[in-house]
Amino acid sequence: MTRTFVIGARGSKLSLAQVQIVVDALRAAHPAVAIDVREIRTEGDRSAAPLSQIGGLGVFTKALEDALLAGDIDIAVHSLKDLPPRLPDGLTLAAIPERASVLDALVTRDGSRLADLRSGARIGTGSERRSVQLKALRSDIDPVEIRGNVPTRIAKVESGDYDGAVLAVAGLDRLGLTHKIAQTFTIGEMCPAVGQGALGIETRADDSETIDLVHAIDHAPTRIAVTAERAFLDRLGAGCRMPVGAYAIVEGDWLRLRGAIGADGHISHQELSDRMTDAADAAELGARVADAMFGSIAEHGKNQRD
Repeated sequence: MTRTFVIGARGSKLSLAQVQIVVDALRAAHPAVAIDVREIRTEGDRSAAPLSQIGGLGVFTKALEDALLAGDIDIAVHSLKDLPPRLPDGLTLAAIPERASVLDALVTRDGSRLADLRSGARIGTGSERRSVQLKALRSDIDPVEIRGNVPTRIAKVESGDYDGAVLAVAGLDRLGLTHKIAQTFTIGEMCPAVGQGALGIETRADDSETIDLVHAIDHAPTRIAVTAERAFLDRLGAGCRMPVGAYAIVEGDWLRLRGAIGADGHISHQELSDRMTDAADAAELGARVADAMFGSIAEHGKNQRD
């Protein structure tokens, strides 16, 4: 009997759109493959509380991982930025498809850019990383908590509950909502979340048949880049409770990684490049950038005390 591979996904429009990207890619690589999609509700979907109160990083992934470990599904598709850098025993990140845009964007009711908004404008975001960087760009605006899926957040802006919201360009693109973007922030203006724009395909570590299936859609440059970012986050020991950003890019034989972290209202940046041959080199670079970041934060704190 031909095996049917079961993919688990959250029930949001964005999650299902991302699963469809993976399904289409798998069917292009393996035309005869049989695939079923199963929706699974996570803690992040069930609760309307701020992410920092319900567990931060991992609240959108744990239920999918539990289903994998129980054998209820064979593949979990995640927004990689939601997936903690250390996976549960028995699971592996078997494939990372080519990354979409890593950038963040501002959505406003009338298309106004950040510089055009009134003083005190309420900008919705569920991310402390975005809040800190927004305040660095304009100290007189008010970043406020917003929950809900992408269409819900946009609807809250258009109804006047918020003056704007910051969302990932990749999510807007995948939902056909690119036309809602009023302004796209540069990497220098808003360093993205670790893994932003990438999808993570998780399987059981001992399921060689599924690993072989999804390996066909793994994108080596993306894997190298996000390996560096995730190693940076792991070395910091940071999750959603810390405003951390990172962006790595492969340029020929070189890997360049920029890290950012907010502390005491200040944003520290570090950027390093190195020759790269494999994922171990990428992880080592991520750790070195984190160590440099610790030094930068310590120096800022000393200067503040002086």
